[in-house]
Amino acid sequence: MGIVLNTKDPETAWNGLRLGNETLRRGNEVSLFLLGQGVEIENVHDDTFDVAGELRKFTTAGGRMLACTSCLKVRGQQARVCSLSTMPELTTLVLESDRVVTLG
Repeated sequence: MGIVLNTKDPETAWNGLRLGNETLRRGNEVSLFLLGQGVEIENVHDDTFDVAGELRKFTTAGGRMLACTSCLKVRGQQARVCSLSTMPELTTLVLESDRVVTLG
């Protein structure tokens, strides 16, 4: 399954990661592509929605996490947890995934 996260909203990011974690728990492969504001989720801190905790679970469980290089550059950020990626790789992810969920 592919998940495209295009927001830094804590609740939306938290739910997207929970979906990814449950999908991994059931033995499926999951790729999470961070696009636009989604590349900022590594910096999201919220008392209600534990985005960092779900992110740790996702990477520990073997989830594949990619971040749009251009989106990081325009924000002056670097990826700490995920691999740098490009639009052609996002296109491949969308075309090759059996399911794609877009959040944001």
